[in-house]
Amino acid sequence: MTLGKYRQKRKFDQTPEPAGGTERESESRAASRFVVQEHHARSRHWDFRLEMEGVLRSWAIPKGPSLDPTAKRLAVLVEDHPLEYGDFGGTIPQGNYGAGVVMVWDRGTYHCLEGDPARALGGGKLTLMLEGEKLRGELHFVRTQRNEGRDWLLFKGKDEFARPDYDAAGTTSVASGRTIDEIRAAG
Repeated sequence: MTLGKYRQKRKFDQTPEPAGGTERESESRAASRFVVQEHHARSRHWDFRLEMEGVLRSWAIPKGPSLDPTAKRLAVLVEDHPLEYGDFGGTIPQGNYGAGVVMVWDRGTYHCLEGDPARALGGGKLTLMLEGEKLRGELHFVRTQRNEGRDWLLFKGKDEFARPDYDAAGTTSVASGRTIDEIRAAG
């Protein structure tokens, strides 16, 4: 619920990542924003971020999101990020936390079927309806007992947007239209 942990891990004079303003109330609207960023750091993973309580609640997903309802993905809850991070794509220089290339893989809006997403998060189950450029329809986050409750399972609902054998790799940024290799080459 705070950006303190996020800011402690970063040297903003060395990285292009946004420091973010103060935490603020999300705008009042029926749906809040989400973003998924493909991140090539020590290992490739995807960061799934939900606008909630004035910050981006964030999970690292090692294998990336799937549109296949039979594919259960590990999603590890990590530190909150500033709302401005939702637009970040580029290269985090070596020697910095999370060094590597970041691409805005998907973005859009969501609403939580349980009502208040912060309350649902606290209860360990989020059922989301997504309106993204790549991810659409129902998506589930369910907390496990592993890793002090930081480990969650992420899986697609069975709806018209489900696609068996979906692979999140090898696509382009919804923000820039570039591949991860083109973003890396641009530095």
